[in-house]
Amino acid sequence: MAKVIKVENLSKAYRLGEIGTGTIAKDLERFWAKARGKEDPFLKIGETNDRSVKGSSDVVLSLNDLNFEIEQGDAVGIIGRNGAGKSTLLKILSRVTAPTTGSVKIKGRIASLLEVGTGFHPELTGKENIFLNGAILGMRKAEIKRKFDEIVDFSGVERYIDTPVKRYSSGMYVRLAFAVAAYLESEILIVDEVLAVGDAEFQKKCLGKMGDISKAQGRTILFVSHNIGSISQLCNSAILLKNGILHKTGKTENVIKEYLNDNNKNSLIINSSTTDNCYNLAKMLSADGSATTTFKYDDDLVISLKVNIADYYNGLEIAMRLIDNLNNPVFTIHEGIGPKTADNVYEFKITLPGKFVTPGNYSWIMCINHPGVKLYDLHENALSFTIEETGSNFSRYNNSNYGVVFPTYQITRL
Repeated sequence: MAKVIKVENLSKAYRLGEIGTGTIAKDLERFWAKARGKEDPFLKIGETNDRSVKGSSDVVLSLNDLNFEIEQGDAVGIIGRNGAGKSTLLKILSRVTAPTTGSVKIKGRIASLLEVGTGFHPELTGKENIFLNGAILGMRKAEIKRKFDEIVDFSGVERYIDTPVKRYSSGMYVRLAFAVAAYLESEILIVDEVLAVGDAEFQKKCLGKMGDISKAQGRTILFVSHNIGSISQLCNSAILLKNGILHKTGKTENVIKEYLNDNNKNSLIINSSTTDNCYNLAKMLSADGSATTTFKYDDDLVISLKVNIADYYNGLEIAMRLIDNLNNPVFTIHEGIGPKTADNVYEFKITLPGKFVTPGNYSWIMCINHPGVKLYDLHENALSFTIEETGSNFSRYNNSNYGVVFPTYQITRL
């Protein structure tokens, strides 16, 4: 396969605060270097772009020494946390902004959809914007005319095609903008998160169209999304960015696994707030038995508990309530401590089946409970964890609020 994108030693630096050098002489020196095609002599090598940490430099590297290649017909997902450099990379590839150092070699025309209404003029009608956007992308008028009916039909805004786009809703903007980018004959399609604005039906339609563009037409797609399910459905390879650094590249499933593992935090709780009845150790376990805070939607949820019960009573229970990110209770577990042991230590492993709790952020309320008498060692918002959307039947709904459990049911068609 031919290489259509080659990125070598790509970095992008942004200066925080003042832009000027501070003196006219240095400004002129910078201008002269730029006129000769030389590097900025006053550019300082900045810090890694970790948005969660206060830095000491006034220059940050949004992208830091990226190297990768993309072949014709690849559908490549670009994933990472907010601030990882995903949108900056797409802007450089789309030639919206220039790299600070390094080079980008691109073979073919690019259609990009980086934000709602990219390339649209608000005073022009939808029809006029189709021709304008097509011309910007390098299409001839005859080429645009040939595709015009398909673009309008796919967008679903035919009734408003002669209305100025400033009167469109954000969803209508995205529908028309995506239709233009997808149907005009560019070799490379770049799409940034904007599909999150559209409704569920249109998102499904767009993913289907992008799959057709990549597989049937052999065109290249770069797709940024925080919906890991969409990435896994559409893309055959992926790039993981972390603080502007290329952390991993390769097959989609391997990169997603690395991304999920990278989000893991120490999930241990050790608490000796009381000497009588308390949780000595509590943690959530991945399939290999290691502590984790991130699960796929179809992973079993396993909780390991070690409890000290010095003040033993018949009827003592471990009690755990799962709550969602809005503090709504999902369900509660009550389990008897069992017969008294010689060392007062009791260990439990609780397993909840995969495909039961829907993707989202959760935590536990935990205590030792003597029902109707006393609560011991209460922990609120303990063992916080995330269930990632990695391809459930609901992934096309883009994290809509469809409940907190996947139901098990039977259906009879009459």
